[in-house]
Amino acid sequence: MAQLIGGLATSHIPAIGKALAKGLQQEPYWKPFFDGFAPVHQWLGEVKPDVLVIFYNDHGLNFFLDKMPTFAVGAAAEYHNADEGWGIPQLPSTAGELGLSWHLINQLIADEFDIVTCQEMLVDHACTLPLKLFWPGHEVAPVQIVPININTVQFPLPTAKRVYKLGQAVGRAIQSWDSDKKVMVLASGGLSHQLEGERAGHINSQFDKQFLQSMVSNPEWVTQFSDLEIVEKAGTQGVELLMWLAMRAALTTAGSGVRQVHSNYYLPISNTATGLLALETLA
Repeated sequence: MAQLIGGLATSHIPAIGKALAKGLQQEPYWKPFFDGFAPVHQWLGEVKPDVLVIFYNDHGLNFFLDKMPTFAVGAAAEYHNADEGWGIPQLPSTAGELGLSWHLINQLIADEFDIVTCQEMLVDHACTLPLKLFWPGHEVAPVQIVPININTVQFPLPTAKRVYKLGQAVGRAIQSWDSDKKVMVLASGGLSHQLEGERAGHINSQFDKQFLQSMVSNPEWVTQFSDLEIVEKAGTQGVELLMWLAMRAALTTAGSGVRQVHSNYYLPISNTATGLLALETLA
């Protein structure tokens, strides 16, 4: 059976893509953010995952407000990036893992999740930027991917409790996949930020730090809050932390807990509190 070896989480602000393209990693504004990845790069070089299941939210490249599924799973042989209007260089396509895609789809349907299956799927910066951040020396990250889109854009949103159950279902499905590949789950998005309205620029560091701690020691902590309460605390875009919750929930199904490999918290980048987390499952 496949091994679920750990989880990753990072923010996915478009400005990060521009900074990478322009080589600004050592500029004072960017250095504390990019320096946080070095310990994770070393760890990834040691554990060498084969496949990433990526929880992310689409920003209008593949889905839009008129057609926004709650949960959508990619089932493509490769995933293409396209121009989103942010000025981020387009990246080469990334290989999909079709066997795991269809296994996840079948298992999620069996677990009574009504998902959208996408045999063609454009992936935006929420999917591509983490690959560049975690494997900066590669034009194409040395992993296959299965993208899972979670709606955090158009209300009504899935509840934190429902997302937690989704993550657990994904974790169980990965471990029942008949393969010898090493699989990692990745969360893309957050932390607290709001880009519009009277609270534009809202950042809640206290809530962010509580949430980061819960990811290690109490993964169900945020499920006590409704979607509107999460928006109130973290901002309208801060609700992207649901991706982190799905990732962490998947890890609850593997082994006897997790070890924090590394974490980083830095603000602000483009009025956003940025987070980084790497977790390893324990046997």
